Amino acid sequence: MNITLRKTELADLDTLVIFQTDEEANHIAAFNSENPKDKGAYMAKWSKIVERPDINMQTIVIDNAIAGSVIHFDLGDETNVSYWIDRPQWGKGIATKALQMFLGTTDKKTLHARVAFDNIGSQKVLEKNNFIRTGSEEGFANGRGREIEEFIYMLER
Repeated sequence: MNITLRKTELADLDTLVIFQTDEEANHIAAFNSENPKDKGAYMAKWSKIVERPDINMQTIVIDNAIAGSVIHFDLGDETNVSYWIDRPQWGKGIATKALQMFLGTTDKKTLHARVAFDNIGSQKVLEKNNFIRTGSEEGFANGRGREIEEFIYMLER
């Protein structure tokens, strides 16, 4: 399996939006858009993000097929990392490897990540990439329709 990262292009969004409509993935991810099946809202939001020079968004490609994305963005005074992998690709080490590769593309010294308390797979991805759990808080999870506990992770390099 050949995993590569490349700068996300507007054309990638047509594939990435499909991954976001998976109900099980949305439940596991928990913190996502209010209506993940609204392609218009997705395209309006993400096309602006893709074009911003201050946001590092990379498309994950496996053997010439899009398998997901990884991004870092500023939220307040924190730089946060997020990723989304097409559900049929889960459990293959793709997110772990893609995040590892992505970390090599940024010069940010401190990165943060947030994950649902029961998203064990994503917690393992972060921990394998040396993120340390630093706390938790309650937050509204669109994918669950209620508030849930969210674990906070940090990586200092």
